Amino acid sequence: MSEQTHVKLELDDIQRGVLSPRLTPYAATYIVFRIDDREHGRELMRRVSAVATSAADTVGPLGETWISIALTYHGLKALGVAQESLDTFAWEFRQGMAARAKALGDIGESSPENWEPPLGTSDVHVVLVALAPDSAQLEAAIDRARPAYDALTGVTAIWRQNCHALPTETEPFGYRDGISHPAVEGSGIPGSNTLEEPLKAGEFVLGYRDELGGIQTPQPDVLGRNGTYVVFRKLHQRVALFRRYLKDNSTSPEDEELLAAKLMGRWRSGAPLALSPDRDDPTLDADPHRNSFLYHKDDPAGFITPGGCHIRRGNPRDAAVAGVVRLHRMIRRGTVYGPPLPEGVLEDDGVDRGLMFAFIGAHLGRQFEFVQSEWMNDGVFFGSGDSKDPVVGSTDGSGDFTIPRRPVRRRLLSLPRFVVTRGGEYCFMPGLSALRWLGDLTD
Repeated sequence: MSEQTHVKLELDDIQRGVLSPRLTPYAATYIVFRIDDREHGRELMRRVSAVATSAADTVGPLGETWISIALTYHGLKALGVAQESLDTFAWEFRQGMAARAKALGDIGESSPENWEPPLGTSDVHVVLVALAPDSAQLEAAIDRARPAYDALTGVTAIWRQNCHALPTETEPFGYRDGISHPAVEGSGIPGSNTLEEPLKAGEFVLGYRDELGGIQTPQPDVLGRNGTYVVFRKLHQRVALFRRYLKDNSTSPEDEELLAAKLMGRWRSGAPLALSPDRDDPTLDADPHRNSFLYHKDDPAGFITPGGCHIRRGNPRDAAVAGVVRLHRMIRRGTVYGPPLPEGVLEDDGVDRGLMFAFIGAHLGRQFEFVQSEWMNDGVFFGSGDSKDPVVGSTDGSGDFTIPRRPVRRRLLSLPRFVVTRGGEYCFMPGLSALRWLGDLTD
């Protein structure tokens, strides 16, 4: 019997937002709190621990509304967590995202001085995420919760971002989103790629063995176990610019869609080039194996799925690259904000739209930071110099993108920056018992 069958995750203590795919459809909101009074902050922890949804429950204390809670390094300090405990957390977490901006490619217009206040500052202490099947249920849940935190005068809500799933389940650029996710041993939730072995639980949940055989747990154990790190990022998408670039670099509507697929690695419907190389195939949406494919085995040179496209960079699968792919896997969640740009519009309407991203993993350095710096913002790992991801890379207008093709490759020049970072933070999402422990802290 394999070791995998013996791994038992304490699902009733892990927040649901860590492992469970999101509702479809859904509405969501992100609320940031600042703690000015330690006792009131601890009372907030006690209250949210009673309503946060566990990974063991399909319905939580608030019914179909899921509540998750995470804290920054400054938030843990504001609650009075001892320094010797804080020092056991990942050093990237202790620094915070703003301090890591250069390594992440958050430079120029994406640099922290241009972020949306108060994101990236020491005022961000607590991030509460709520999801519900629709906006009405979400607002009802928030309205019920508001008196609980409004009465805590030492805790202030300082920022909010409402999000939603579009009826098409696409993100603002028009691609079907949320297709790929890894299997985590002991979770009972199948992965989207049947060809990928489940990853060790310790890659995503602290306190369990990871792919290298180690166990990472911030101390004390009651605080660290069953928690994880969550990377929150607000990413503004320049939809009109993206559409114009596709149109200006294609010869026909059909060529435009092929170009869009080559940049992403998937057609707009979510159908992967690997399984449908010549045309979009929306019928694959119903195929349980629509995400089961490999690169090195079937397409080593990238003639079908270019090596530099977005999804191949984010998860090279079995491709021969610098880095052990299984050590850099993450759980990735994207949530749309802002209204869609009407179909066919090629001029920017000035409305803010994009994605709130959440990346979940137990190793900030070798998961999110590695993928962002080495795979998204560099091309050395697959032999393509300093080329960047054509969709989300920190390009400056001088980059290019190569599409392998016979007899002559196709090369796109002067890639603009389609995605601008508007803010973000590294957070720790505690287990439910850890939330209660934080609520019971005393000086």
